[in-house]
Amino acid sequence: MGPVSLEQLERPARVGERFLLYRDPERAVVATFGDDVRAGLSASRKHLSPKYLYDGLGSALFEAICFLPEYYLTRAESEILDRFAAQMVGSLDGKIEIVEFGSGSARKTRFLIGETLKRQSRLEYHPIDISASALIGSATALVAEYERLEVIAYASDYFEVLAASRLSTSNRVLALFLGSNVGNYEPEQREALLSAMSSAFKPGDALLLGYDLKKDARVLELAYNDPTGVTAAFNKNLLGRINRELDGGFDLDAFAHASRYDSVRGSVDSYLVAQRGQLVSIDRLGMAVRLSVAEPIHTESSYKFAPEDIERLATSCNFRVARTWTDEADRFAVSLLVIV
Repeated sequence: MGPVSLEQLERPARVGERFLLYRDPERAVVATFGDDVRAGLSASRKHLSPKYLYDGLGSALFEAICFLPEYYLTRAESEILDRFAAQMVGSLDGKIEIVEFGSGSARKTRFLIGETLKRQSRLEYHPIDISASALIGSATALVAEYERLEVIAYASDYFEVLAASRLSTSNRVLALFLGSNVGNYEPEQREALLSAMSSAFKPGDALLLGYDLKKDARVLELAYNDPTGVTAAFNKNLLGRINRELDGGFDLDAFAHASRYDSVRGSVDSYLVAQRGQLVSIDRLGMAVRLSVAEPIHTESSYKFAPEDIERLATSCNFRVARTWTDEADRFAVSLLVIV
């Protein structure tokens, strides 16, 4: 199935007071998932898109990952936002509204919402997330917490929302792409997404970009393969989702989670590795997947960046880096990119 049409996205549901939700038709989401699974598991080097990691269970598991001592990224970014949110919001003149790509629980977003509401009487917040359940949970909590906040949410893929020109903003935009989400895209996809973001907004609008900094391989690999096994459960849930939604027959115990840092590419690459030879049926797709012993299924690449990498990316996508903040240990950074 092709991209979701503008007409399909133009039927919002009022979920609660001050909360509207635009949601892709369920059949379109399922069809896209199936198409991508078929393509990825039919390839010579098997792969699955990381965006499908975040169903309801996957989102909950990722929230648990954020509490792990080995996964420093969330704590480091929260430290930055806690210390510098006032500076970030104050970097833009006049009334603003916030657009967030990949909002999740919106826990860190509260730093920016709170600072914005100190400066202006009302705020429109536009979260975009592939998981409708995550959006409903976070937005319901936010409107209860902030009585001067209105949420207009989009349960969809980022590219779909941007391509449909569905976002309607009237004030200066502060867009958020936090959580090192930018690192989950391959270089060409990353540039295409940021270019789509800069095209969707006006000169002078800005993007807060959170990204993990390059560092020792041992620290990076431990962050993506914790000894508790939560990250492994998060990764294996992708096979579980295929079982639930596409009538797959994957035995999750027949796969091991593995992550390793490739210093040349600057990415931590995650895989599900078959522990035995197997033939797995996916009934709703009418296909069977054959895997040999130790054959990997690539599920995610988490790219790490140096400041000069972000400078190059920003310039190529019609942004300029106005300012960068880091945590005290210089593990993570948030940069303010302004559309030129």
